[in-house]
Amino acid sequence: MSSSNDEEPQSIAALYAAAESARAALLAHPDPRSSHPAVAATLAAYDACARRLAAAALFSPNESADDLATASLPYLLLDLRRADVLLREPFADPPQRRAVVRRARAAYESFLALADNYGLVGGRWARLLERYRDEPGTFAVATASGAGAGAAAARREAKIAAFRAEKELKQRLEGLRADPRYRGGGEEGGADEDVVRRAHLAAVELGVHEALQGLDSLNREMEMLAMAPERPPPPPNSTSHGADDPNSRRRDADDSTTWRLDKPLAQRGSGPLLSAQGRPLQPFTLVSGGRADLRAGVFRSGHNLPTMSIDEYLEEERRRGNILSGGTDPAPPTVDDDDEEAVDRATYKAREWDDFKDENRRGAGNTMNMG
Repeated sequence: MSSSNDEEPQSIAALYAAAESARAALLAHPDPRSSHPAVAATLAAYDACARRLAAAALFSPNESADDLATASLPYLLLDLRRADVLLREPFADPPQRRAVVRRARAAYESFLALADNYGLVGGRWARLLERYRDEPGTFAVATASGAGAGAAAARREAKIAAFRAEKELKQRLEGLRADPRYRGGGEEGGADEDVVRRAHLAAVELGVHEALQGLDSLNREMEMLAMAPERPPPPPNSTSHGADDPNSRRRDADDSTTWRLDKPLAQRGSGPLLSAQGRPLQPFTLVSGGRADLRAGVFRSGHNLPTMSIDEYLEEERRRGNILSGGTDPAPPTVDDDDEEAVDRATYKAREWDDFKDENRRGAGNTMNMG
């Protein structure tokens, strides 16, 4: 009987250690796209550990943190670790990403509910958790009432306070884990259970902080996903490559016929080729349709050959409004030398301009660019 009880925690510890090792390797990978196969394996390891924990009934809603064994404290972080892995799941469009975000949100909430049940959510984190439960869809760690510079400054101060709190939590946890008594370096040779327990509780407190920050980040991401355009469905007569084929998307993006002025003949408007007087209305090519012509077209140039003259091109550009006509400045008025009044007005105007330039230095009114 005792042998069975000794093997059960060891099996849970081995499963959890394997899942943690897989998660660390996954999060340390520089390219998330190449680590997709490891996501499913890591989640499977955490799921197996969660099933074993449920079968062993290590956690109970009627207990407090003092009732938990020190060896069971690390397992409180299981759902938090699952959320980190879930956010690495691949997705192809906004709807798939929203499903990933919802699963990660559920994992964060499960961890916070378990930690709160054991009384491990206190202080400012308890107030943040209460605010999240009141408005989960609009929750933000750094909030401020009002608008303008005062609200922005308040949000900035809240972010700074959150950063300092996280830094202090990490330093405290690192200090406990660096203590020789944490790994059995004490005088008696074994690990000090009090130091180990305080380290596990510090890890849970840091996890509560990270979970609330993660929920804040997920809400911001959901706002962006709500504004993202939906991917249109593929046409019924699409090829076997489908809309996800990167080559087809590249071909569509590089298709110069969507912006070229001299479009291919197949894309030109249908209609008569010749007018009643025999004048060509649109470019056309006479072909015999034989196999020899098809073979000759194999090694033709990959670009579209000219289909209009230079005059036709300039006329089309003028019709589109891409050619400016006339000058940019109006022509100066000419003064009739026989009109004495007009000559006097021009002279007085020139003198006034000279006096103005003498009294005002150049650039005196330039307040934006003091040049």
